[in-house]
Amino acid sequence: MKPSWRIQFALCALILAMPSAANAAKISELGDTNLVTQAIRFFTFQDPAVRYALLGSMLLGITCGLLGSFIVVRKMALVGDALSHAVLPGVAIGFLWNMSKDPVAIFVGATVAGLLGTVVVRLITQTTHLKEDTALGLVLASFFAVGICLLTMIQRMPTGNKSGIDKFLFGQAASIGPADLKLMAVVTLLSVVVIIVFYKEFLLTSFDSGFARAAGFPAQLIHYALMLLLAFAVVIALQAVGVVLVSAMLITPAAAAYLLTDRMSRMLWLAALFGMMAGALGAFCSFLGPNFPTGPFMVLSASAVFALAFLFAPRHGVANRWWRQRSRAQRVQRENTLKSIYHVLEARESKGEGVSLRELAERRRETVEEAARQAADLHRHELATLHEEGNLIFLTPAGWQLACAIVRNHRLWELYLTNAAQIAADHVHEDAEKIEHVLGDEVVRELERRLQYATIDPHGRPIPGFAEMQRGGNSPDQPGESIGYGKR
Repeated sequence: MKPSWRIQFALCALILAMPSAANAAKISELGDTNLVTQAIRFFTFQDPAVRYALLGSMLLGITCGLLGSFIVVRKMALVGDALSHAVLPGVAIGFLWNMSKDPVAIFVGATVAGLLGTVVVRLITQTTHLKEDTALGLVLASFFAVGICLLTMIQRMPTGNKSGIDKFLFGQAASIGPADLKLMAVVTLLSVVVIIVFYKEFLLTSFDSGFARAAGFPAQLIHYALMLLLAFAVVIALQAVGVVLVSAMLITPAAAAYLLTDRMSRMLWLAALFGMMAGALGAFCSFLGPNFPTGPFMVLSASAVFALAFLFAPRHGVANRWWRQRSRAQRVQRENTLKSIYHVLEARESKGEGVSLRELAERRRETVEEAARQAADLHRHELATLHEEGNLIFLTPAGWQLACAIVRNHRLWELYLTNAAQIAADHVHEDAEKIEHVLGDEVVRELERRLQYATIDPHGRPIPGFAEMQRGGNSPDQPGESIGYGKR
């Protein structure tokens, strides 16, 4: 066990040894309404209910994050939602067993009800033509309806309105007591140990269950073991977030972690961390105001983490994808401008001369203003210099080499398509326009070898070679390299 886990469980034992106090409907009912005072009081941890709610919320965040990761990669998000609603009848039956909120009785009843719901779903899908999502919807609605009826019956009993059993619908973190916390710690420890010991089995069956069965792994048994752990996680989360929101704690932290990494081990750590953070933030925010519930704030905190991952994840974030696409579009535009300058110089077979904005605009079929903006962009990236009040464009050595490379890629690809794929020469231009910007050096060298270092493209135009690319640019500031395009 790593030091971080030992510290967490040492804290758990320390908190369990602290004296208990009366639990409030909201954590914030333990103090006044001044935000600064409430925040300071929260971080002093002087209220036992705050300590229990905070540690309990963090424990269920860890459990939900770990198990939710496997639910997300297995594409079983609706299973978590159905299971969270299916346990409600078991919660009511557990209360009716001895007419008290005995955590163990409620835990056993809810777990049995959740597993029964899972079995019914599997039975429906195996014996009928109904799909799994339909069976999940049926179980979700039916079990939840039975649970609501039982809760209504309990509320009509003489002491039912004081039982607090109705708080399982929307959660009540402030009512977490020492017995609840012990149960949460046991379930969290069990989940961590099982995942560590059977990590390879869970991983294989999550990504390729068919191969797992062919390799002799008990895929069905592993699936039901995961469902059992998931039922445990749902039951311990009910006390804090309730039946309605527990599925969000299972899915949201794991979904955020899924956007940030492509490795399952890192996803598990991130999901557990995000779940723990959501639990802590939910407990803190609910303490700041007199009517702030813990469960919804936990879900909102997890959703905020997901929103940040959705926007700014390195590979899958919307903002980063937009920035990469924008940068790629700007790069392609610069390369097309350089290619057009090369074509202008090639057409007049001139040396040491610049290209005017009007020539560039005519070549690209754009206005002079648009050509001026593109020339300025080349100048910013040190690919060209501007002279005579910006009306003439001279390529720098780097700009000339890049222009030659783009033209070479284009003409090599056209020649390859006409020779290897037997495509007519007048049908290869559009494809070469796209591929010229993504060909790597290794692919270009392979094309040159396959084409036996050809120097003429299908249209009879010269293919720029290595020697021509090394000549430099046509900037008058560098007279020794001022050659532009020369005859081959």
